[in-house]
Amino acid sequence: MKKQLKYYISLLLLLIPLTAAPAADSDPGNREIWVLEIDGVINPVAVSYIHENIEKAGLEKIECLILKMDTPGGLMNSMRDIIKDILNSEVPVAVYISPRGAQSASAGVFITVAAHFAAMAPGTNIGAAHPVTMGGGSPFGGSKPDSAGTETMMEKVTNDAVAQIRSLAHERGRNEEWVEEAVRKSVSITETEAVELNIVDLVAKDLDEFIEYLDGKVTKVPSGEKTLSTHNAKIIVRPLGFHRKILDVISDPNVAYLLLILGFYGLFFEIRSPGAIFPGVLGIVFLILAFFALQVLPINYAGVALIIVAIILFILEISITSYGLLTIGGLVSMILGSMMLFDVAEAPKALFSVSLAVIIPVVIFTALFFIVALSYVLKAHKRQPTTGMEGIIGEIGIATTDITESGTVKVHGEIWKARAARPIPKGAQIIVKSVERMQLTVEEYKPE
Repeated sequence: MKKQLKYYISLLLLLIPLTAAPAADSDPGNREIWVLEIDGVINPVAVSYIHENIEKAGLEKIECLILKMDTPGGLMNSMRDIIKDILNSEVPVAVYISPRGAQSASAGVFITVAAHFAAMAPGTNIGAAHPVTMGGGSPFGGSKPDSAGTETMMEKVTNDAVAQIRSLAHERGRNEEWVEEAVRKSVSITETEAVELNIVDLVAKDLDEFIEYLDGKVTKVPSGEKTLSTHNAKIIVRPLGFHRKILDVISDPNVAYLLLILGFYGLFFEIRSPGAIFPGVLGIVFLILAFFALQVLPINYAGVALIIVAIILFILEISITSYGLLTIGGLVSMILGSMMLFDVAEAPKALFSVSLAVIIPVVIFTALFFIVALSYVLKAHKRQPTTGMEGIIGEIGIATTDITESGTVKVHGEIWKARAARPIPKGAQIIVKSVERMQLTVEEYKPE
């Protein structure tokens, strides 16, 4: 009995270390750090990319998520969505402004301040966060407000942005005075100044140095405090994804504009030449891609309407002879519509407007195309008819009988009844002068 008791005690002692062993998820080999790369404008594509990964990171309980960022700014609505995801994330989110020469401007400043930790690579800068959502009062980019109402609205937007960024800075323990200046005065600073002013935590020469710095750091998440353990953690780069890359490329305002114009051209050629098929199919494909891109851009529907009106005027010019008036109207509508296509009241004009270097060639090409088409239309109107009853007037034929008050002639291989004011002998050449009730009036033709 004593032997059996000793056996069970020995077995229990052997099992104690196993029950005290650390859980599998605390094993350094199972800890992960996800790296997301934001290189470009902050738009709904970036929102979708970040939201999906933060949500998945929370489910998989990864150690932390790093946004490797280089951005000139972007849409305020997109920026706010990203900040909401960061503030409500159970996984700490760090921002690393990289590579060398990168920037974190405008909306990027807000995201950097909202992050749990922030670092900058050497040779980078941060700042210029003044909102431009209600920029000048003219579609042509005037810098002065066009009315007292616009100026008041601009002040409201600025104050709202200041309140938000100060709140974020207070939440993360960053310099509230400087972030307010970044919004009100568009100040910008280098990476070393950003560390001195407590805007970012450090200057890291590479990602590994930043990850080493994060090891052991404590931060707040919605459920409480979390201590990071990044030493020997597995680093996983989460790519943007092929479909998002395509959307990101075609969501460039210039690309979206060209796709829209090419789509209209394709449909125009299909309407003018029914059955050609290829222009129509290509036009539909271009329009689908354009509308796919336009769903993530701040569209001004007045601009779209003006472009559609321009296309309609061009089509009418070919159908109705207005001697260029419709073409001029179409060109004016296209220029105005192109410049107003994207709503700069919802986004920075510098990032979300069609370049004049794109608009001017498109308008010139369109003008040349429709001027050439118009010239052919005018020539066609002036040209003598070549078919039908009128088409035979002026044609040369042969008298197949003597013609006095009546007779027959052969014109274009056809036998016609004919009459003449003066007698014409059989076999003589004749010229058709008029047609009346299927009878030709002819004269003898005598070549000089």
